Amino acid sequence: MLANFAHLFAAIAVKSFSPQDRKDCRKVRKGSARLSVRSLHAGLISSVYNRLMSLVEQIQKDITAAMKAREEQRLSTLRMVKSALHLREVEKMAPLDEKESQAVLATLIKQRKESVEQFTKRGRQEMADKEAAEIVVIEGYLPKAAGETEIVAGVKAVIAEMGSPSMKDMGAVMKNVMARFSGAGMRVDGKVVSDVVKRELAGK
Repeated sequence: MLANFAHLFAAIAVKSFSPQDRKDCRKVRKGSARLSVRSLHAGLISSVYNRLMSLVEQIQKDITAAMKAREEQRLSTLRMVKSALHLREVEKMAPLDEKESQAVLATLIKQRKESVEQFTKRGRQEMADKEAAEIVVIEGYLPKAAGETEIVAGVKAVIAEMGSPSMKDMGAVMKNVMARFSGAGMRVDGKVVSDVVKRELAGK
């Protein structure tokens, strides 16, 4: 009986998504964890009661604007982002908080940066440009990204606060630097931070 109840609510939940939402969810990039039927039911039921958070609401508003303006590239990117957020919400079986939503977007950006690099190496500049354009759209929904100058200053400040850390303390330095920028509401590229930390510690 409980299983039948779950199936009923799952069907209702699926209908609560628009046809485009359901179509886009199937197009989200590979790498997302596969869900069991049971967890999918629970996640969909949860989405009925906890539909969307502010970030997704803003994205939906921008999707409507992009449709009216016939901005196909932006529209496609926003739909993909919305689907990725929906999928993560279903996986979690609960609404995403701000940091979790930003983590989804950060992952999408990382994937596209890797794609840009690969397409560029293969001489497929048109595809690289498409991925780069998607990055620009996605970044518009994230906090300001710290530049390398700001990262260097942040790393130096953390090292000074820690006293005299050595290369073996790199993990701790990285953790403190990331926490410093997160507390300031700024995004940082982990690879850039890692490179700067290595350089600063090696120079001590």
